[in-house]
Amino acid sequence: MIARHDAIVRLRAARWVRDPDTQEIFKVLDGLSDRTRAVGGVVRDTILGRYSMRTDMDLATELPPKEVMARAQAAGMSCYPTGIAHGTVTVRNKQATVEVTTLRQDVKTDGRHAIVSFGKDWTEDARRRDFTINALYSSMNGGLHDPLGGLEDLLAGRVRFIGDPDQRLAEDYLRVYRFFRFTAGYGGVRCDPDGLAACARAANKLGQLSAERVGTEMMKMLSLQTVAAALAQMTKSGIMSFSIKVLRALSHYEDMTSSPVSLARLAILFQQKKPEEWQAAWRLSNAAVSEAAEICAGADLAVAGDFYGLAYRHGRLGAVALTVAAAVDDWTLRQYQKAVETYRSISVPRFPINGDDLVELGLAQGPQLGKALRRIEKDWVQSGFAMDREDLLNRLRDYYSLPI
Repeated sequence: MIARHDAIVRLRAARWVRDPDTQEIFKVLDGLSDRTRAVGGVVRDTILGRYSMRTDMDLATELPPKEVMARAQAAGMSCYPTGIAHGTVTVRNKQATVEVTTLRQDVKTDGRHAIVSFGKDWTEDARRRDFTINALYSSMNGGLHDPLGGLEDLLAGRVRFIGDPDQRLAEDYLRVYRFFRFTAGYGGVRCDPDGLAACARAANKLGQLSAERVGTEMMKMLSLQTVAAALAQMTKSGIMSFSIKVLRALSHYEDMTSSPVSLARLAILFQQKKPEEWQAAWRLSNAAVSEAAEICAGADLAVAGDFYGLAYRHGRLGAVALTVAAAVDDWTLRQYQKAVETYRSISVPRFPINGDDLVELGLAQGPQLGKALRRIEKDWVQSGFAMDREDLLNRLRDYYSLPI
């Protein structure tokens, strides 16, 4: 467990504290007077030693949105009103891009949307957030501001709602999904009992959320290191409905890899529902569903022991598909390692037949030739790419002349 002293030291030594482009944004927005502070994920991940260049940089400020934009533009920075109705402006200064949100409080909420008012009260801004670990602020020099005791929860791996959990959820029911995502990311398998009970009580309210917002949260969750326990708890609480088979496969997947892939987990979910059903439920992109389906197809080949087919048809995603195969087919670690060794030993050559060969043989283009080509390609793969050009051309003549 990280000690409080270590957390403070990490903040002071953070990369973004020493980054001149980020520091310049702070200065333009009165960071020297502590009127603008880092908040949320960047503070949390810095303390835990998880900060990377991919970590979102969010700032909270006392300055109203229009003043943020005016100051940034006067300093020659790019500025975009990405969510100005809620006080959020994106500022870009050379290599640094940050989202700046004015301190605020909710005036009215309906579980999906909120009307907010801007202010200058940091504690009030903290109280309107969802979890105590999201109400951690840092000044531009890495000085910690913790108005609600979030650091203690963070260091203990505890994801706890701020104030009354039922009230926090009523403000935005998407927080049900965020509770499980943050628990999976920061609390391991332990759910805060009060938060868990509140989420179960809110289960019948989730239909009002847009599929896109739910899908975004779920895909973020599927990218985490460990999620099977959280998804099982969501099922137990009536939030989702994952089958025992899928939950076991997801758990096995985590045992097989230290580098989980969200689309690999989505491919595992295809064991329960068709891809189009998940796409509709979570408003997933065609590209995401297509790639997960390809991983699923590759996993089927691996389960069947067709490693040459896997390498030839799914080379880019073959290694990912192997791990999915191990998960869904319940391989032992030794089986998986042996499959990986076999797969890595395969070198895929170029298919020996080309268009010039077909012209030379005088074969007419059409469906019959297409089917014949697919058959010899399949034979070539199944031979471990051992069949040479002459073997394939002879077989092509046979297939082309036979009823197919």
